[in-house]
Amino acid sequence: MDYPALERAARRHATAELMRHAASELDRIASGRRALRAVRHPLGFACLPILRDGDDGVCVHVFGAFPAEPAGPVPQVHCHSWDLTSTVLYGRLGNRRMDVVDDDTTGDATHRVFEVLSDPSGVDRIRPTERLVRCLPGTEQTSSRGQLYGLPAGEFHTTRVPDGHPTATLVLGRTLPGRVDLSLGPLSARAHRMVRRTCDATETARIARAALRRIHEPEP
Repeated sequence: MDYPALERAARRHATAELMRHAASELDRIASGRRALRAVRHPLGFACLPILRDGDDGVCVHVFGAFPAEPAGPVPQVHCHSWDLTSTVLYGRLGNRRMDVVDDDTTGDATHRVFEVLSDPSGVDRIRPTERLVRCLPGTEQTSSRGQLYGLPAGEFHTTRVPDGHPTATLVLGRTLPGRVDLSLGPLSARAHRMVRRTCDATETARIARAALRRIHEPEP
């Protein structure tokens, strides 16, 4: 998979081309021709890491992939260290921007900022900082099948599946130098860890087959 080519397609809003690329990769995973393993993301979706090339990355995010979990991710305010461009392959996804204002003097802070330090082993270390903020909900954008949306690095937001239906996105990401993934949490919360479990080959193929089937099915 060629990241520059996908990036050019995204700039042209050529979502049909992007969806074809996603379907091709999912077909390779589902058939076993590509030995890739899905990862259970802490926000509740399955991440299929299609490409890692320096600061550039491509993933397919599959929401509702795990029957034992809620249909959509638990809303959590966070921001990425990377610019995100995403194409909805099927379903609907909502992103609510959050207005986050530093407030360490008035006593009106609602949240503490945490750094999210991810290790290649799959362990995320969530470390509290001294930064206190006030967080208020901003505007929400809901994107549907074939639509493209972007989130710049450093923009706090929450992500949810509005109707609880299965949803998947093709995500292009470019990490910016000097940035760190951040999340908001309770003022008194302590440092903790989260583990991203890697799925086995059978579960990965099941996720890929289900996503591929839904890409090719017409939506009501």
